[in-house]
Amino acid sequence: MGDTMNKDKEIPLVSVITPTYNAETYIGQTIESVKNQKYYNWEMIIVDDCSKDNTVEIIKRAAEKDKRIRLIQLSKNSGAAVARNTAIQNAKGKYIAFLDSDDLWYPDKLEKQVAFMQEKDIAFSFTSYRIINEDGTETDKIIQVPKEIDYKGLLKNTIIGCLTVMLDVNKLGLVQMPNMRTRQDTATWLSILRKGYKAYGIQEPLAKYRKVSGSISSNKFKMARQTWRMYRDFEKLNIFYASWCFINYAWNALKKNI
Repeated sequence: MGDTMNKDKEIPLVSVITPTYNAETYIGQTIESVKNQKYYNWEMIIVDDCSKDNTVEIIKRAAEKDKRIRLIQLSKNSGAAVARNTAIQNAKGKYIAFLDSDDLWYPDKLEKQVAFMQEKDIAFSFTSYRIINEDGTETDKIIQVPKEIDYKGLLKNTIIGCLTVMLDVNKLGLVQMPNMRTRQDTATWLSILRKGYKAYGIQEPLAKYRKVSGSISSNKFKMARQTWRMYRDFEKLNIFYASWCFINYAWNALKKNI
C-alpha cells in the first residue's frame, strides 16, 4: 500500500453492497472478485431476496471462510431496492460501493477508487467498465465515463454504472434507494446530485458488467419506460423538459450500446 496507506484512518472500511436473487450461477465469481481485491479493509454485505436456488448455501460457505462477508436474508421477496437499502442500513464503512450478484471487479478497483476519493476529497465517484459476455469472457466494449457529471448532465445520460459507484456516507449521510423495479440506482444518483454534488469519473475500466439475456436491464423498452417514469414521477420534470431529457437519454443509450 505504501507509506501513505499505513494508518488506520487512511485505510477506511469499504462496505460492499450486494443484492442477490437466484444468483447461484454467478455469485461465487462475484464474491471471489471482492476477495481478490488488493485493498483489504472491506466488508461485503449480501442481502438475499428469498432465492429459490442454491444462492444462500454458496454465500454461507463463503462467509464461513471469510468473516468480512455477511449474509442477510429477507423474509419476503421485496426487490433490489429493498435489498440494497437493507445492506446500506447495516453497513459500517466510511465508503459504500455497489456490486450486483453477476458483475465483477478488477483486483485494483477498491485500492484505486479509495485513493481517488481521498485525493480529491469527494463524496461520489464512479469508473469506466468493460462489458463481458454471459459466460464471463471479456469483450472489447468499454463504457467510457466523463471526468465529472452534474444533475442536469445525468438527467440526459445513464452513464453511471451501479457496479462502479463509491459513495462517502460521512459526507452524504444515509443513502436510500427509491422502491422502483428498475432505475432505482439512477434515481438515487440524481437525488444526490440534485443537492449540488458532482460525481467524478475514473476513466480506467475497473469493473466488468455481465450482459445476461433475459435480465431486466436487457429489456430496452422496459428500461426506457422506467426512465420516463423516473423523470415524471420522481424528478417531477414538466413534460417538455422530460421529453428533451428523454431524447438525449435515448441518443446516449444508443451510442453506449453501439
